[in-house]
Amino acid sequence: MKRLRIADNRRHLIWEDGRPFFWLGDTAWEIFHRATLEEAELYLEDRREKRFTLFYGVMLAEFDGLTSPNAYGELPLRNNDPLQPNEAYFQHIDRVIGLAGRKGLMVGLVPTWGDKLELLAHGKGPVIFNPDTARLYGEWIGRRYRDIWNIIWINGGDRQGGNANRPIWEALGRGIKAVDPHHLMTFHPPGGDGGHSSSEWFHRAEWLDFNLAQSGHERKHHPNCEIVERDYNLLPAKPCIDGEPRYEDHGVNWKPQELGWFDDYDARQAAYWAVFAGAFGHTYGCHPVWQFFCDRYAPVTFARRNWRQALDLPGAFHMQHLRCLIESRPQLTRVPDQSLLVEAKTGPEHRRACRGAGYVFVYLPQGGLVTLNLQALSDPVVRTWWYDPRTGDARDLGVITRSNQMSFTAPWAGPCSDWVLVIDSPSADFPPPGAVANPNPKF
Repeated sequence: MKRLRIADNRRHLIWEDGRPFFWLGDTAWEIFHRATLEEAELYLEDRREKRFTLFYGVMLAEFDGLTSPNAYGELPLRNNDPLQPNEAYFQHIDRVIGLAGRKGLMVGLVPTWGDKLELLAHGKGPVIFNPDTARLYGEWIGRRYRDIWNIIWINGGDRQGGNANRPIWEALGRGIKAVDPHHLMTFHPPGGDGGHSSSEWFHRAEWLDFNLAQSGHERKHHPNCEIVERDYNLLPAKPCIDGEPRYEDHGVNWKPQELGWFDDYDARQAAYWAVFAGAFGHTYGCHPVWQFFCDRYAPVTFARRNWRQALDLPGAFHMQHLRCLIESRPQLTRVPDQSLLVEAKTGPEHRRACRGAGYVFVYLPQGGLVTLNLQALSDPVVRTWWYDPRTGDARDLGVITRSNQMSFTAPWAGPCSDWVLVIDSPSADFPPPGAVANPNPKF
């Protein structure tokens, strides 16, 4: 049976046979609640073709998920009791997870949205969990899914992990792990206030295998790399990721009439900032897609297009180029390294650099000229490329003599003109950046 585990360096996820796993996730929070099996098939095949490796789905969903039935008229629980699950509802979840497995996709499986234990302005509840019911529900779902290979547990549900919430989340996590110790588990925190991470409450929890942050949807150019960097530097070391950044086609701070919309550039900027800051992967999101918005449902917070149309927004296509870039070089040696930059800059122009065995990556969100400190490289010559994160095309600059400090100018500069500079050791004999075989075969 295939299993994911934490790499020995505590920075990445790998398969049991040692192959690295690049997390390229998508938020499909409402897939089990709102999508038919045929719609789920359409969604999953689209994401497989776009080279995503994982999607999120919530078992007890946010939008009236306990009293509004799924696409087949089934509610998840009898009498809103987490100890009385409705088998027909969970069989639909089983079928979607099975479809995903046959397409080679992992499922970030969320046991419940947070409104089932804490009511805030978003989410209708009702509150049904306490530590005892959370533990027993966790044991039940852990037992049900422990032999399914393509699951990663995501405890939490857009709520903080402290105060009265903490013993409930702890009980849920421990309940699952008591019967299913082999699947990895993380925690989904709320956004706002610059973002939050699972590390704020659970970094040392035995059930938490890696940290997941939500940098949120409040503003453009939010430096999500900072929350990743903070988690990366914690001890003991655990892998970290931005699991919910700004979504494509989401109103900025939920005020699109005043502040506009996040677009494909915003999605790319968040992705490269986070991964080059040390994240082991990234999660993309699209506002109409996560809610499966269509004429059957009212739009949530200004969703403005059908989810099927939104599948092909440009940012979703662009995410695969990040994955292909990372997989075209040795992944497990990649570490963040801002010392490569003479000037990292701030705000929208902030640059991020990382390096691995035989290569350097530098992300320039607005192109332009960048000067690097390369004295740590031992090769007398280097091969350089400009990698286009919109298309995946690599422009070969050839082999040049290395000096301790070198400057490079991107093909163009200005807002939305992001580029990745790739510097290789010629002796490594790497293929062009992004050149990998089709990584998502069907099973």
